[in-house]
Parts: sequence; C-alpha cells; structure tokens
Amino acid sequence: MYPTVYHALLDLFGWDIPVLKLLNSFGFFVAMGFIVGGRIIYSEFKRQEEEGLLKSEKQKIIIGKPVNWQDVVYNTLIGFILGWKFIYLFKNASVLFQPGSLPQEHIFSLEGYPLIGILSAVILGGYNWYVQNKEALPEPIEKVVDYHKYEYTGTLVMVAAISGIAGAKLFHLFENPTQFMEFFREPSIENFISGLTIYGGLIIGGIVTIWYMRKKGFPALHLIDAAAPALILSYGIGRVGCQVSGDGDWGIANAAPKPGWLNWAPDWMWSYSFPNNVNGIYGMTSHGYEGKRILESDPWPIFDGYGTYLYPGVFPTAFYETMMTLVIFGVLWSLRKKIKIPGMIFAIYLMFNGLERFFIEKIRVNNVFGFLGMQVTQAEVISTIFFLSGLGMAIWLYKTKKEAVLS
Repeated sequence: MYPTVYHALLDLFGWDIPVLKLLNSFGFFVAMGFIVGGRIIYSEFKRQEEEGLLKSEKQKIIIGKPVNWQDVVYNTLIGFILGWKFIYLFKNASVLFQPGSLPQEHIFSLEGYPLIGILSAVILGGYNWYVQNKEALPEPIEKVVDYHKYEYTGTLVMVAAISGIAGAKLFHLFENPTQFMEFFREPSIENFISGLTIYGGLIIGGIVTIWYMRKKGFPALHLIDAAAPALILSYGIGRVGCQVSGDGDWGIANAAPKPGWLNWAPDWMWSYSFPNNVNGIYGMTSHGYEGKRILESDPWPIFDGYGTYLYPGVFPTAFYETMMTLVIFGVLWSLRKKIKIPGMIFAIYLMFNGLERFFIEKIRVNNVFGFLGMQVTQAEVISTIFFLSGLGMAIWLYKTKKEAVLS
C-alpha cells in the first residue's frame, strides 16, 4: 500500500521526493475522480446541446476593461505565499516531514523564505498587471456572446467537490460520533479528507449542485442524466484511492482458501493484507483480523510511520467496487444515446448504485445499528433507498413520458 504519492514513486521508481509526503494517495485519486468526472460531464453537455436538449444563452461581456487592481492584489498575494511557504516546504521537505512530525506544524507556521516570497509576488502580480494592461482599450466595448451550458462545467465540479466532501464528512461523523470531538481537537487537511462516507457526498453534493445549476437555467433531468456516468466512474476512481492507500474501506477477515474457479486471479484479489495501510492498524480488532508489524523477513517494504499489515487478510472490497463501477459505467455510457426519456439514465444509475453497494456491504467492514428489528449498516439503508427511488423514478418517467421510446 502507498499512504502517500511519495511512497508510491519511491517504491515503484526509486524517486525520493519528500515534499510529496504532503500528497495523500487517497486524496490524489479523489481529485482525479473529480477531474475525470468533470471531463465526462463537459462532453455530455456538449452532446446534449448538439441534440437540442440544452440551449445556449446570450450574455453581455465588456472587452478592453481597465486593469482590475483586485485581481492584481490577489495574484500578488498568491505569488508571495508560493515563494515564501511552498518553495520553503519543497526545499526542506526531507528534513521537515520526518516520521512522527505533523505537517500542519510547518504548513501553518511562520517558517519560510520571505525574500523569495516578495520576489515571486512582484513577478506574479506584475505579470497579471501587464496582461490586463495590454488588453485594455481606451474605450471598453460591450459585446453580446453565446454562453454555452458546457462552459459551466468547471463551476459545477467546484460546487460538487466542496459540498460533496463536506457532506461525506458530515455523514461519516454522524456514523462515527466518537470521532466528532477528535476531529475538532486535531483539525487538519488530512484529518478532514480521511474518513468520508460516499453517500453523504452524493446526497448533500447532489442537492447543492442541482439547486445551484437550476439557478443557472439547467433542466434538472438533463443535468442528472449527464452526471450519472460521471458519478459512477468518479466513485470507482475514488475507490482506487481506498485500495492504494488502505484507508480502512476493506472487507471482513477472509482466511478461506481461494476457490478453484479463481485460480486465474492473483491471491490478493481474494484476500489481501494491506501492508503499510495508511491507518497503521495494529493489534486485535473486532472484525476478525489484527494488525501486525511488518518484519524484514516479510515480502513488503517497511514505510516509516506505517509498517503494519492485516492478519488474516481481508476481502479487498474497494477493488471489487472499482470493477463493478467500470461495468456500470459501460452500461450507462452505452445507453445514454439510446434512451430518450429525460431522467431515465439517472434512474438506472440509482438502481445500479444501490444494488452494488448493498451487496458489497455483506463482506465489508462497517458500523451496524438496529433498524426495524434488524442489524444493518448506514450504507445498506441508503443503498436500499437509492434502489427503490431509482425504480420508482423509472416507472414514473416511463408512465408520464409514453411518447418517448427507445431509439
């Protein structure tokens, strides 16, 4: 496992770049998920506009405006921070980020290179002023242009990312109340990013994003149809981060021998020990496995600050989910041009999402609680609601849109 991008590059290529210890591997794949998802939504918006499902809008713009000094000050400030803090962290990363040290102690301190900060502030702020001044006209010109819906993609991804991560953290703290005070006792970017509940991100992020984009004139059903393939693929990419970092989103203990019909697959696909997992699990757990120290005789490297593995191995459920999401993405992607009922692609997504998560919960480590006399997980309840909502939505859409047929 690779807790950070630093560990991955060091083990795979021998590249020793200490500053990359700041880049959590799970966070890296979450970011990749948003980037890939944004690209898919962008292409879907363009396709929907070409098919006449979305309409561009007229907007007035002003060409040749005078220098915006607020932008100049903003770029100057960014330049100072880059030179003062980030160059300092990059140059001294091998000393600052030793095992046991807290990165935030250096990130939020006054340590840095103030003179380099001033120099980079002058360069970046001056360049911004130069570009704006070069484009300024004696008399600014007002022009009416077409603004396409796909040009909102960047804003949509930003809104979805902020509200989605906040919602995922909120649901996680609700599911794990003992971590609530711990989170506020030791606030950090890593502490915020770690411990996220995907359904919280989908629900809160979805509500906020739909509300915002509706204000921008997007038809809700076309919006969610465009988002459906992106959502499932982004989720799968995020699960790659869970697998690579070993963040605890794994399955229950699996000491059973690999069945014969899986002889073609590597052993880790059946049961995996998650060596050097980012959580540093050590000691016996209530889930049937224990964390042990990696020894020199073991077949894995020992990363400082981590160096544990699970015994017995567990089901690599994050890997399973990634495989299932790829299949679901392929189905949705193949259907998106064939189904002409707005909202139906999203309804199918909800059903697939619910089924996938409900069944993976049967072999996944999670907190359980009593519900209607049953012991269930939060994800099982929500995944059931997702499936039934998708089924009900599909039936309603089909009945109310009888004139729409499969192409």
